[in-house]
Amino acid sequence: MTAEIGLAALWLAAALAALQLVMAALGLARGQPEPVAAVRPIAIVQGALAAITMIALIALFLASDMSVKLVVENSHSAKPWIYKFAGAWGNHEGSMLLWVTILGLAGGAVAILERRLPERTLIATLGAQAGIALGFYAFLLFASNPFARISHAPPNGLGLNPLLQDPGLAFHPPTLYIGYVGISVAFSFAVGALITRDVGPAFARAMRPWVLASWVFLTLGITAGSYWAYYELGWGGWWFWDPVENASLMPWLAATALLHSVTVLATRDGLRAWTVMLAVVAFSMSMIGTFLVRSGILTSVHAFAVDPERGAFILALLLIYIGGALALFAARIGTVRAGNTFEFVSREGGLVINNLLLSVILGIVLIGTLYPLVAASFGVQLSVGPPFFNKAAGPIALALVVAMAVGPLLRWRRDDAGALLDRLIWPIAATGFTGAALVVLAPPGVLPLLGISLAAGLAVASILPLIGRNLLRTPLFTWGMVVAHLGIAVSLVGMACDSAYTAETLIAARVGQPVRVGPYVVRLAGIKPVVGDNWSALEARLTATRDDDTIVLRPQSRFFTDPVTATSESAIATEWDGQLYTVLGQADEQGRWQLRLWWKPFVTLIWLGGVLIALGGALSLIGRWRRERRVVVQERYA
Repeated sequence: MTAEIGLAALWLAAALAALQLVMAALGLARGQPEPVAAVRPIAIVQGALAAITMIALIALFLASDMSVKLVVENSHSAKPWIYKFAGAWGNHEGSMLLWVTILGLAGGAVAILERRLPERTLIATLGAQAGIALGFYAFLLFASNPFARISHAPPNGLGLNPLLQDPGLAFHPPTLYIGYVGISVAFSFAVGALITRDVGPAFARAMRPWVLASWVFLTLGITAGSYWAYYELGWGGWWFWDPVENASLMPWLAATALLHSVTVLATRDGLRAWTVMLAVVAFSMSMIGTFLVRSGILTSVHAFAVDPERGAFILALLLIYIGGALALFAARIGTVRAGNTFEFVSREGGLVINNLLLSVILGIVLIGTLYPLVAASFGVQLSVGPPFFNKAAGPIALALVVAMAVGPLLRWRRDDAGALLDRLIWPIAATGFTGAALVVLAPPGVLPLLGISLAAGLAVASILPLIGRNLLRTPLFTWGMVVAHLGIAVSLVGMACDSAYTAETLIAARVGQPVRVGPYVVRLAGIKPVVGDNWSALEARLTATRDDDTIVLRPQSRFFTDPVTATSESAIATEWDGQLYTVLGQADEQGRWQLRLWWKPFVTLIWLGGVLIALGGALSLIGRWRRERRVVVQERYA
């Protein structure tokens, strides 16, 4: 009965999305109050029904209802409950349902909370949001039904991909999807403003919280996904430029540019066309990512390999949404005023340079991701991997770091180049001193040297906006900018140190044999079998000695029966200056065991920086919300 309730709620939500779209169109075309008044409650009820569908699917997985095809194919009755719960979206249909559920809830939240936009623009926004939701409801109902039953229910089920049987599954996909949906809401705001010719500061202030929230969740999702892949896949890396990794990076790059642009429009009434265009581009990147992951054209641990027909359905949605938005942009951009002007040497000018550099990096990642797929369609097999992305995007990223350091120190409208240079003395000094110290003490390669040096300058530049201010009275959104930019510097140091100073040892070791990696001497103390909830494993006992301290690590080689899969479970020791990363391989004929050992100095700064970036975005979001709330209260009692 639960499956039928979920499916009925899904059909009703789809019907309400269609009704919401029709009512919005009638209200805008005829100006009649009845359709306009109906749009808000319809959006709220649609969001509630979408939530019911997701709750029903989770209940089916928790109950191990093997009469439902999706549960059979992606769960097992003996699986721990956390993987039953998160396994509800650890598959194609369930993850799409989660995506649509968040989309419906977001539309309901806009209908409840948004009071700043003119009524016509809000109705157009909700209509655009309903149009997006309707397409994905249709995709679920006609091509990817998550509630389909089977006639003969097996007793247990086929199980979940062992690589997904990790607590990260409960955190990583939802955060990414909230980020994607936030971008879709920003896209709907942009479409609504174009329809009503209302592109201005009020529209930007309404859209900015959604952009900020999506950016925060995308940052958290990418950071969590990076660390999950790092410790789960056993290859010792945190980013491989996998096409599906790029599918989440591309919307983040576009959202970062959009975030800066919408801030200029909201506060200074500038960059109007930039803001609308970036909203379209950001949503385009999330749609391209959805297509890459679900079309079956990619082979990746991250991808949901499905049949090409479903990929074609998503491609059709992409063409409809993005093609329609670009056509609307082309038709209405002539009616969008340019907004306030500014000098090249100004905060606005710095943000334009920032956006241009982000756009170049986005273009590099997009081309590097899609080019092999296009070539394969013509029968040419080629690979575009880390060497291309690092060499092509690395220098541009370093230029972006310079722009990030300079931008917050510029004044709005216009500034003086000489005065700016005076403000940059300390960041320039920090960059030069750090570079000289590295060359003398521990010379890395050119890119890592520049990365660490510029990160030092960015860190100093990040905190300069706080100098001379009352820190207790400094607005939260200023703190947010400082923390986010500082997080970029911290992550950059971690990336550069990992690239320049990682030590790797691959050895076939006997029990008791010492192996040196970085500052550690590692010994294989023994191998023993262990059994988990739904797996068995061979577990190594490694003792790692550094100076007079000894730690024990227990990497495993696991074997799952449902489905039959072998995995390597790394064991990691985290110290203040880095991580010792260990992986157990197979035994050879001489009784030796393969060990892969890495010493990765300061690698944890990569993820610490990601958390700081997201924290900065959250502080900005809270700060903006508090300021706007104070303004509303003051206007109410004025």
